[in-house]
Amino acid sequence: MKYYILDLSPQNSMVNYLVSQGFTVFMISWCNPTADQSELSLEDYRKSGVLAALDAINEIFPDQKIHANGYCLGGTLLAITAATMARDCDERLASITLMAAQVDFAEAGELLLFVDESQVAFVEDMMWEQGYLDRPQMARTFASIRSEDLIYTRAVNRYFLGNDDLPTDIGVWNGDTTRMPARMHSEYLRGLFLENRLTAGRFAVEGRVIALKDIAAPMFVIATETDHIAPWRSVYKTKLFTDCDLTFVLTKGGHNGGIVSEPGHFGRHYRIGHRPSGAHYKGPDPWFSEATPIAGSWWPEYSKWLKTQSSKRFKLSRAGLPETTRLALGEAPGSYVHQI
Repeated sequence: MKYYILDLSPQNSMVNYLVSQGFTVFMISWCNPTADQSELSLEDYRKSGVLAALDAINEIFPDQKIHANGYCLGGTLLAITAATMARDCDERLASITLMAAQVDFAEAGELLLFVDESQVAFVEDMMWEQGYLDRPQMARTFASIRSEDLIYTRAVNRYFLGNDDLPTDIGVWNGDTTRMPARMHSEYLRGLFLENRLTAGRFAVEGRVIALKDIAAPMFVIATETDHIAPWRSVYKTKLFTDCDLTFVLTKGGHNGGIVSEPGHFGRHYRIGHRPSGAHYKGPDPWFSEATPIAGSWWPEYSKWLKTQSSKRFKLSRAGLPETTRLALGEAPGSYVHQI
């Protein structure tokens, strides 16, 4: 999906909220690849995506550690990057936030219905022919998983009840899908989803295996109760494969609605728990039975946690960001968001 899920409208924008809390926020936009970019790999996304963004931020703010946040597949990429940085003694991350993101895929829920050897081989053949996984092909997969919400309920409202299917910001975004380059998507499906290499100790970066247990930066991990893409018990397993200080939040809602859950959103609640560095592992069900639901949005908890992980506060000048040699490509939200 396009990256602006976290900046949909002023009232439910996480970017707007974090800026109001005093944070400077940078965002990475997914490139929407064409057939010419079919050979882009997971490694390209790590180096030319995550690491390039860290380099750009460090050029603007030298010697400042960075709070990194990854959502869904972006969170998986961030976890891979953080483990590699830890292995290579790169200490630029002040904290790591994973939102509805999996590092272990053994309990990946209903998506496992679509991921076996024959299905992956079929998708690979289709991708190699066109150079990417096209947007409608991916959208139909997710719609079939949530057919009651995304297909039948809407059809009944439109055709049987005569109700207009009025657009919403999250609904428009949901239809604004992106393609996936053939090589990268194949590596993701086989190496991570099908073979689960990252938590099996068989995922190599630059020829050397990485380990999530090497990560020392504190982590904030968010899962959502009714997530059909990253089931919360699967997201919870981040605790099993890390040893760092970790705060886990389980919030009401699905893969998107539970994350875009701003203060004042009606009917929201969350559970929160803290695992100190080196503490023993507790399974998801015992944790759930002991965690008391808290009414409201989880965003204030996140802001408070970020502030405890930050070294100091400073104000930007009226001129905006410090001078940098990097040229602006254009006004926000950038060019990628307009790619079709």
